[in-house]
Amino acid sequence: MTLIIAEAGVNHNGSDELAFSLVDAAHKAGADIVKFQTFKAKNLVTEDAQQAEYQITNSGQKESQFSMLKRLELSYESHHKLVKYCNDLGIEFLSTAFDSESLSFLVDDLGITRLKLPSGEITNAPLVLEHARTGCDLIVSTGMATLSEIEQVLSVIAFGYLNPQGTPNDETLQASYFSEQGKLLLKEKVTLLHCTTEYPAPFGDINLNAMDTMKDSFKLAVGYSDHSEGIIVPVAAVAKGAVLIEKHFTVDKTLPGPDHKASLDPQELKAMVDGIRTVEKVLGDGIKGPRPSEVKNKSVARKSLVAANSIAAGELLNEENLAVKRPGNGINPVKYWHYLNKASSKNYQAGDLIDE
Repeated sequence: MTLIIAEAGVNHNGSDELAFSLVDAAHKAGADIVKFQTFKAKNLVTEDAQQAEYQITNSGQKESQFSMLKRLELSYESHHKLVKYCNDLGIEFLSTAFDSESLSFLVDDLGITRLKLPSGEITNAPLVLEHARTGCDLIVSTGMATLSEIEQVLSVIAFGYLNPQGTPNDETLQASYFSEQGKLLLKEKVTLLHCTTEYPAPFGDINLNAMDTMKDSFKLAVGYSDHSEGIIVPVAAVAKGAVLIEKHFTVDKTLPGPDHKASLDPQELKAMVDGIRTVEKVLGDGIKGPRPSEVKNKSVARKSLVAANSIAAGELLNEENLAVKRPGNGINPVKYWHYLNKASSKNYQAGDLIDE
């Protein structure tokens, strides 16, 4: 089954109450995982770093990234409460670490065994290496990335999995990436996510066919992190073979904040999950043959060889006295030519099934 991550992100607006409401909504919608973001603003941005255009537009407020992110931090105590709440509900808690301190907290304090590397951090080689050295399974988002950048981050991950200590260089990174053990670990532990880093992402920039390119290039599991409006694109991504879908959601699109407007509301999230589960059913096993529900209709929809008019025993069957009509529980009409000019073994009335 496709793994579905409901991305709460920072849509809690720094409020514990809102964070718990997001967990409830994700669980009710049927998501497998609810994901937050763990960071210390002081470790993430400089105090005068500017907001992205979408953050200004969506939040309706122009300020430094530091001021915005500081308000969106969740305390470590809140994280512990959220993990317990998720465990009680039966939905997996996941969070993205944007700095070393947060990564250590998620792994060492919360015991998380699956981590997400966001698109903006895949060139942050030191942090990537720290992620790999946790030994956790990694979900790697590739928004804004070229194939060479994806290969580069995978080489760092392979080195980190293989070497708990030591400083990498170009030679050791390449050797790790191309080693048999490195390839095996990447295949076992890494999922790549295709992504378009814009909020909302224009449909013309989605480029779902890039998923195929990534599969062919890296031979790894590929999913999709969606920032488009609505639910069509993630459902289509599943039809193209995405093994994981990540989608932002909120309890209220009108709330202040950088991501609410580009997120699904709870009803839309539920519709997306339902749509994905339906697509999984309709994709099937790929074996072409009658499906169980079809079998009963074969005799109704298909045809058989029948007598077009009265036929006497010994009379030759021909194009005038042999017809193809429903029902389909007689001789298959693909044998029509086999019966032409064959002497009938019995008498037939018009409409009788031929049963020679």
